[in-house]
Amino acid sequence: MLLKLTGSSCSGKTTLAYAAADRLRQVAVHDFDELGVPADADLRWRHRMIEMWVRRALEYQDRGIDLLLTGQSPLGEVLAAPSAPLLDGIVVCLVDVADETRRDRLTRRDPGRWDAQAVDAFLGWAAWHRKHALDPRHRPDVIMEDSWPDMVWQRWSGWNADAPCWRTQLLDTTDQPVADSVDRIEQWIDEQRYAHRSGRLALSRGWAG
Repeated sequence: MLLKLTGSSCSGKTTLAYAAADRLRQVAVHDFDELGVPADADLRWRHRMIEMWVRRALEYQDRGIDLLLTGQSPLGEVLAAPSAPLLDGIVVCLVDVADETRRDRLTRRDPGRWDAQAVDAFLGWAAWHRKHALDPRHRPDVIMEDSWPDMVWQRWSGWNADAPCWRTQLLDTTDQPVADSVDRIEQWIDEQRYAHRSGRLALSRGWAG
């Protein structure tokens, strides 16, 4: 199964993923960008990479291991990846934080790296994530326009907010102790695994059919 933590930068995805995985069995943790990000990285690059990570998840799946992946690809990109229907299960959690907290974290993490325009772009991307998580009809052009040709958008492009398979867990880490957020991620993963075992997971094998 693919367990995806998504969201804009500096929401705490990677910190939470590694901390939660230390408490869980049969989980491999990876960060989307761990293999490096080319200077000319664009939307098509991100789409090719999400397909690569889906295939990596399939390799883990064959060994009875779930992949906990952090990165910025939202639910719509995961579902459109060519190999996504081969996964036994897909679950996505949006790890979010208030704009001012994100701005402060960006400044502390990368002093002097981002100008005001770049920071505003991160905040805009976070705002888009929030709305995309709730409704697939919100500005799909943001991820579809000039996308990698192999992406299969029609799997969900006709869905609305009430579609049974359109589910993203929301976790706001603003002013929350890290330990509490880790507890919530661990609980979410346990619940999704149980739903999968009991046949109640919305995005289980066959959802695309």
